[in-house]
Amino acid sequence: MSECNPYYEDAAWSYYRYEPSVAANVVFVALFGATTAVHIVQMWRSKAWYLSALVVGGLAEVIGYVGRVLGAMEDPGCWTLGPFVMQACLILVGPAFMAASIYMILGRIILLTEGEHHALIKRRWLTKLFVTGDVISLLTQSAGAGIMPISADMMEIGEYIVIVGLFVQIAFFGGFLVVASVFHWRMRKAPTAKSTEPAVRWQAYLSTLYVSGILIWVRSLFRAIEYIDGNDGPLMRDEIYVFTLDGMLILIVMVYMNWFHPSEIGLLLRGEQPFQNGFQLLLPRRAKKQQNTLESTSSDNEMVSRPFYNK
Repeated sequence: MSECNPYYEDAAWSYYRYEPSVAANVVFVALFGATTAVHIVQMWRSKAWYLSALVVGGLAEVIGYVGRVLGAMEDPGCWTLGPFVMQACLILVGPAFMAASIYMILGRIILLTEGEHHALIKRRWLTKLFVTGDVISLLTQSAGAGIMPISADMMEIGEYIVIVGLFVQIAFFGGFLVVASVFHWRMRKAPTAKSTEPAVRWQAYLSTLYVSGILIWVRSLFRAIEYIDGNDGPLMRDEIYVFTLDGMLILIVMVYMNWFHPSEIGLLLRGEQPFQNGFQLLLPRRAKKQQNTLESTSSDNEMVSRPFYNK
């Protein structure tokens, strides 16, 4: 049992400075649970194992918001350490796992388009560099968040460590977006033969990286500012900031990547039939086969009915 502090809003340090909402956090548990479950099926069906870090990030969000639900069910000012650490650590580091998968996707886009000569960093070093930075960021944030609840002195040290980890993540993600943008610009200026194939939707894949990357970058910037302001800062005094500048942004990343699922790149690299959107991976295999047959038949009929003109 923790000691209750009825003056938690003005205390020197408090787990929360507001009453967490049970209902709102349950909604986030359900939404993250649903999108993560879809990602697990999509990864399994497409054998896109490099997206396992994305799935781990989704599971971290689910468990983190379960921690917030448990905390919200406790009496205000009587919060206990376990649920707080559970949500503070897992919601903080979840997006770092997602970033690792996003870094790996760019390397596969470069391989698919045969455009390594357009990349600022060679493909074999690209993933290693950014994933290493991501691991450093992940470990730093985890260490900082883990020691914060120990004591008032450790709280301040932990906040500084988390801030360092967040800025490492911001720096590496910013650099990654620059590398992706330069590759995009060079490829548009001098496209490779592979990139002009209709099935290779490389610009759509890069758009997925931009949307996901920018949202995670903005979320990390919010978290850095939140920790710089300190435990009694304005961003710590209202739960709406957690929902809008963290939870919703990361949820959009997960759902967006359900739809524009990057496993299509792996299918093309293996010479397999791509799909129109990621949710087709949820169809039963027989239904998928019938759908592909119908699409192929429709395409053939269109070619037959199309008039032929001699030049």
